Order: sequence, then structure tokens, then C-alpha cells
Amino acid sequence: MKLVLVTKSLVGYKGNDQHQFNSYLIPVLDVPVWLWVCIGIIAAIKSINLVSGFIVQKKFVAEHTVMNKITGLLLFIFPLTLSIIDLKYSAIVLCAVATFAAIQEGYFIRMGKEVK
Repeated sequence: MKLVLVTKSLVGYKGNDQHQFNSYLIPVLDVPVWLWVCIGIIAAIKSINLVSGFIVQKKFVAEHTVMNKITGLLLFIFPLTLSIIDLKYSAIVLCAVATFAAIQEGYFIRMGKEVK
């Protein structure tokens, strides 16, 4: 399964004499199926956290834990590492950290603990 990220250059596009896609700004990524499953699991955990936080605390809760901040940092750095580290290796680390952060956030929400 391939995820193809292509952007169309609007600068310099003059009409039919140009190719439809005249520049590739983002390379083609070969994303394995297990990575899509991992992203789905993390999204499901985060969604459950949001719903359970609303049920338990009667408001939408998103805890800003240290692990959530580390996950955000890793997500920011992730595209920069694609030319150095293979996708499958860096994605394993990122998925593990993000899954742990989502589970930890759910724990804090259900226990009613607020992160300061």
C-alpha cells in the first residue's frame, strides 16, 4: 500500500501546455499497513479519552502531560528523519511513545488527576 503525497505547483501553471502535476514537493512514501493500524489504534484511544473525559468531568479534557509533549516533539522531528532513518524504524518508536502517551492521558483523565 502506498501513500502518495503530491502537490500541484500553481506557480508557473499557465494552462494546457504544462503537465498536470509539474512538481513533486513531497516524496512518495511507502507506508506499511501495520503503521495505519497503529495510527488507528492511537486515534481510537484518544477518542475514547475525549468521550470518557466528558462523561467523568463534564467537560472536554485534554491533558498536557510530559509524554504528550514528547510525542509532539517527535512528530515535529519525524519528517526530518526520513532521509536518515528508515520509516519502519522511526515509526516504531513514534507509535510506541504515542500509544503510551494516549494510555497515560486516559489514566489521568479517569483518575481525575490534573497535570500541572
